[in-house]
Amino acid sequence: MRNLRVLFLIMAVATRSSALAEAATSVAPDPAVTQLADGFVSGTRKVNGTTLHYVCGGTGPALILVHGFPQDWYEWHAIMPRLAKQFTVVAVDLRGTGGSAATSNGYDAANMAEDIHQLVSTLKLERVFIVGHDIGGMVTYAFARRYPQVTRGTIILDVPLPGIEGWQEAMNNQTTWHVGFMQVPGLAEKLVNGRVADYLGYFFQFAKFTDENKAHYVKAYESPAQHRAAFEMYRAFPANEKFNAAQRDKIDVPLFYGAGEHSPFAKLLPKVAADLRAHGWTHVETGLIPGGVHYLVEDQPNALADLIEKYASAAKTTEK
Repeated sequence: MRNLRVLFLIMAVATRSSALAEAATSVAPDPAVTQLADGFVSGTRKVNGTTLHYVCGGTGPALILVHGFPQDWYEWHAIMPRLAKQFTVVAVDLRGTGGSAATSNGYDAANMAEDIHQLVSTLKLERVFIVGHDIGGMVTYAFARRYPQVTRGTIILDVPLPGIEGWQEAMNNQTTWHVGFMQVPGLAEKLVNGRVADYLGYFFQFAKFTDENKAHYVKAYESPAQHRAAFEMYRAFPANEKFNAAQRDKIDVPLFYGAGEHSPFAKLLPKVAADLRAHGWTHVETGLIPGGVHYLVEDQPNALADLIEKYASAAKTTEK
């Protein structure tokens, strides 16, 4: 019986590796990927009316990483090789960002969660642990809410959640001035077209972004279609607010909700956690990343990798 169990495990890993490798052949080699570590590849899949680009590597239980603004999959590059020692790591570009195709609509968190859910299905990944930062955190919340049956755990990092306590307080903070700017229909496009490096440069000053990092992210948002996609994600916040406020069903998926120690969102953690519990979430933990502000991989890569390993490994152990 034990030998059969081992055989089935080997077959499952081989099938998953084959699915990942098959998709990887559709994308030309990316120097940013080849510099990660041996075994990392990039690929694309047609899902939910768009094409998603992702970078993957490693073996073990599936770990999905979802970036925020103004970043793409590369947000996680500094910790992906370490995480790949324990997990099958898949870092995704949200629709319209980096190597993922832009669409005319569909930028609300619930729909982008469906993008990732279909990607997970096509890659034959099961019971994923999903980590999201910033807008990626909003998508992570929607993913767990819509697909708890395939989610073994979640980490949401440094983002207020529309429709959850603390949201309005965060939107009234001067640090979120850019939200209103990007939500004005058509205005941000007119002012940012041809000035993407200048606009993103404002955000880069708040973390230890190298010149190489900055150049990568500018390219990820450079075309009119790409930065319009980012603006549409912000314009979808009211839809996210409506979706989140309506979620009241009991959900047992473990959730860690964290922020940088020096983040303006750090003080919101207790009220966010309390409201998540009031919305039916049974297993919520909170914590601060010491020394971190908002861009946590740039601020504290080792501390963040420690955190992800701790909770993703705990979820893996719980399932055994």
